[in-house]
Amino acid sequence: MHNTRKPWAKWACAAGLAASVGLGADAQAADKKFKIFLSMSYIGNDWQAEAANMVKAMAAHKNFADKVDLQVQVAGPNAQRQIQQINAMVQQGAQAIVVYPISPTALNAAVKNACDKGVMIIAYDGEISEPCAYNVTINQEEAGKVTGEWLAKKLNGKGNIVVITGVPGTSVDTARTKAAKEVFAKYPDIKVVGEAVGMWSQAVARTELSKILATHNWDQIDGLWTQVGCYTANTMQIEAGKKPDQLKPCAGEGANGGRIQMLPANAEVEGANGTYAPMAAPRISYASPPYAGGYALKLAVQKLEGKDIPKHITLPLPIVTNDTVKYCKEGTWAEMKDGCNAFPPSLVPNPGWFASIYSPETPEIGLQAALVGQPEP
Repeated sequence: MHNTRKPWAKWACAAGLAASVGLGADAQAADKKFKIFLSMSYIGNDWQAEAANMVKAMAAHKNFADKVDLQVQVAGPNAQRQIQQINAMVQQGAQAIVVYPISPTALNAAVKNACDKGVMIIAYDGEISEPCAYNVTINQEEAGKVTGEWLAKKLNGKGNIVVITGVPGTSVDTARTKAAKEVFAKYPDIKVVGEAVGMWSQAVARTELSKILATHNWDQIDGLWTQVGCYTANTMQIEAGKKPDQLKPCAGEGANGGRIQMLPANAEVEGANGTYAPMAAPRISYASPPYAGGYALKLAVQKLEGKDIPKHITLPLPIVTNDTVKYCKEGTWAEMKDGCNAFPPSLVPNPGWFASIYSPETPEIGLQAALVGQPEP
């Protein structure tokens, strides 16, 4: 992308001209900011809302507030609409577009057109396959493989399992599900007795699990592999009269509710209540970290300032088991740096909120960024 600096040159000329004709200080200040858009596709779950909060918090941080004019648009699960919005962003003078893509390939023509006009495109979590795009992701195949292997070993290679997938068509869902099913195929005594699309939503997971339970009760299910839904599955089992020591092993999301459930049953947790409480639930918890979008914005600014950045950044895969879950008492940056990965319900009332928010690369955004879009002081 040798032409990504052209908008900068155009801006410099425009800024000089504006000053020469005596525009006001406010207009000059606005002109000095990079025009960056956030293009979101599907937003109907906790992860997407949290990731958007962290993008907005990064833009509002003191290191970026004077540099970034951030505008947000949501296309929904509609590739054509996202294409139209990206084209419009280019026409409106975007210098960079941070994207959560609904598809790894459907946006390619629009992305190539943007790149050709000097606009930087950087995707987070979901990938864009157009070579000019930048990507910030975890290894989604590894996520599916590691969690699938954990569940297979937990079940000693045999048993009936339920699979809850994510948002169809995204690179995230495709790669995770394919990798997990390849693991299960190695174990002929593991049977998938129920499968449903969960849309990365606790509420949808509950609906779909309820349908599966109409034909298979909990005694006929030995384990679960979910992209989102382990917290809900544990909750539904307790509601059905199961004791905490009877919970089925679940490989799934990094929701805070699930992490709290993973803690030893006698752990002291501020604000614990109902099923949002420690119960030593057998789990492996992973997540695409919600800070990925904020990090993508930070990288976009670096690129617009003339710095070199990698085309593809693979983030560390946050994996938490019952042996490694660690309670945060206050959710401070120092605590997270020290390895805590589950937050008090008193601080995080929503059990579906994702807890993998720490990265040494993004000290600008922490707990308040993920909760309400406020940067670190």
